Amino acid sequence: MNTRYPFPMNSFCGSSPVASPAGEEHGTVSLRNRSARTPTSSLLVRTAMRISRARWFTFLRRVFHYQNGSRSNLGSNPFNSSPWMMLEFVALVIQISITMFTLAISKAEKPVWPVRIWIIGYNIGCVLSLLLLYGRYRQINTTQADGFGLPDLEQQRGSEESRCSILMHKCRTSLELFFAIWFVMGNVWVFDSRFGSYHRAPKLHVLCISLLAWNALSYSFPFLLFLLLCCCVPLISTVLGYNMNMGSAERGASDDQISSLPSWRYKAADTNSEFRNNADCNSTIASEDLECCICLAKYKDKEEVRKLPCSHMFHLKCVDQWLRIISCCPLCKQGLER
Repeated sequence: MNTRYPFPMNSFCGSSPVASPAGEEHGTVSLRNRSARTPTSSLLVRTAMRISRARWFTFLRRVFHYQNGSRSNLGSNPFNSSPWMMLEFVALVIQISITMFTLAISKAEKPVWPVRIWIIGYNIGCVLSLLLLYGRYRQINTTQADGFGLPDLEQQRGSEESRCSILMHKCRTSLELFFAIWFVMGNVWVFDSRFGSYHRAPKLHVLCISLLAWNALSYSFPFLLFLLLCCCVPLISTVLGYNMNMGSAERGASDDQISSLPSWRYKAADTNSEFRNNADCNSTIASEDLECCICLAKYKDKEEVRKLPCSHMFHLKCVDQWLRIISCCPLCKQGLER
């Protein structure tokens, strides 16, 4: 980096025995400005580093990649995590409680449009969302507990899970369509200015406006997420000179390190044949290594697995994604050699 001196160079080289007072004053002011800017810049960089490594920012990136990538894997869905499902449950319970309480205290109100019917329909949709949330929770627990089932029942359970997944997907799509249509009807009824309906039913109108605002925020979440990750983050990274998208790059392993680890296709423990592309590994697997500890799914024949230097084995896709974030074993926390 080229350095520009704020005062004449002849004061250092000795070509002039007496430095110019104006040059000394200008140099002092420039040094003060530079010392004042440096802590501010470093503070902004540290703030960007903390944001890029925060859990909520990592969750938003997972949501963005899930929405723009493959959605076939149930475990890759960030909305199936326990904290998010708990937030959904709390939000639905709060909405149901508020709507029931408002309907109870506004029996004397007489709105022009049937907004009371709209609120009741919205409340029914929230109840159905609760049932769908419970079904998702049951499905995730069943998938995680499938590793302890008997081998002869795996195919039957897999077909049942696929049927449940298809049915839940159809129910969720139908419910989203219902909320979209109901959202449009609520906007037409509540914001119609031809009648002075607000003065006849102020409580019901305030409730409807609050629910519509909440739904508008929920519908705009993908757009806001796109603006954050595709517009704001690159702009901040360019200004600060710090890549927020690679905030955990120094903690993750490189592609060369990951590819150098041994990998092969899994085979049952009762077969004594050696694994493909792994001449140094044993041909049998211990009884405690029958499932991947990252996705909690049982190993199946011809699935690609990878073994870490600590002798722990995982699914290739699971452990590769893990190592790109943190270059250590998920179980024993032993790091990879740099």
